[in-house]
Amino acid sequence: YDTVTATRKAPGSGFSLDIEGAYLGDLASSGNDMRRNHAVLALFALAEACGHEPDVALSIEKRIPVGAGMAGGSADAAATLLALDTLWNLHWPIERLRQVAATLGADMPFCLTGGYARGTGFGERIEILDEHDAAVDELVRRGFAGRLLVGAYHAELRTPEVYAAFDRIGAGSGDANHLQKAAVSLHPRSGQAIDEALNAGASQAFVSGSGPSVMAFVPDENAERKVRNAWQSARCVDRIITTNAPARPIVHVIA
Repeated sequence: YDTVTATRKAPGSGFSLDIEGAYLGDLASSGNDMRRNHAVLALFALAEACGHEPDVALSIEKRIPVGAGMAGGSADAAATLLALDTLWNLHWPIERLRQVAATLGADMPFCLTGGYARGTGFGERIEILDEHDAAVDELVRRGFAGRLLVGAYHAELRTPEVYAAFDRIGAGSGDANHLQKAAVSLHPRSGQAIDEALNAGASQAFVSGSGPSVMAFVPDENAERKVRNAWQSARCVDRIITTNAPARPIVHVIA
């Protein structure tokens, strides 16, 4: 997960952005325009929507891989909206924040709440699903829940390039993620990681978003160990992150 901290600045001083993390990708580039950062775009969007000056210092501690198809930038934007809602004492209902989030990206409204949800439209229309919903029960039954290994890479995939590949070759047969075939065509190690994980006992393994990261759900510690060993032996991922799913945002107020 990433941690986003929003702090008030003196009136008229404008915004600032500080990003830290071991794997920042293009975010660490000196030529990177901070005004195009998703969190900064969220700051300006909410400031305009509520009539507040964007005099805020944003600090992001990155743990979610950059350019990895894991919605790290969208999660940072959603976290910024939630933080500013508290910092500015707006107390807007989540539906109103979603309207702002939807102007920034199709997946950002979901990132405001996380958990299980059904998305329609471009994905921006979110219906939160109770953990006892039949659709959630089916996901859990199929192994899309619990312990999760993420196979991450130093390489990044650009979403427009993945969509262009999708336009050429289409979706793979039976792929839950329609972009998986396109992502694997551009980054074959992702396909190898999927095969290794499934052969080692993962309940599900697939490309996350537009890739190249690979998600592998594991039913128990034994399967987790086998998948980890398989990935390391085959050298089909560059690093392994252990987490749990589903994820939800947490807001802390620091006095």
